[in-house]
Amino acid sequence: MTVLKEGRHAGGFLVWEAFRDYTREVITIATGGTYPVLEPGTVLGKITATGKYAAHDPAAVDGTETAVAVLWGAADATAADATAVALVRGPAVVNGNDLVFTGTPTAAQITAAHTALNAVGILTR
Repeated sequence: MTVLKEGRHAGGFLVWEAFRDYTREVITIATGGTYPVLEPGTVLGKITATGKYAAHDPAAVDGTETAVAVLWGAADATAADATAVALVRGPAVVNGNDLVFTGTPTAAQITAAHTALNAVGILTR
């Protein structure tokens, strides 16, 4: 019997948001990052020098060490910068179990990311 596995859905992490035209924005995912192919729900950081976004990386020193957004749908920035939609501000509530963290962050790093998202109005439950 064939086993089917359902992947992540765009916005599947979202529990509630005030106004989608306020909480979401079209953003640019930078090419050349460690993780160029991102799933919906990936926690993002913003590169200070360019204003582009990349996967949140607690060990970085380029701005992506601070979680500031959550990717709405899948994005592939393997060959070039990718345009995507992200939840960038609240008020909004997301399911913490549906957020995607790249690499292998520790529990403390995940908690710090949740706190940083809370600072922009994105509450994690």
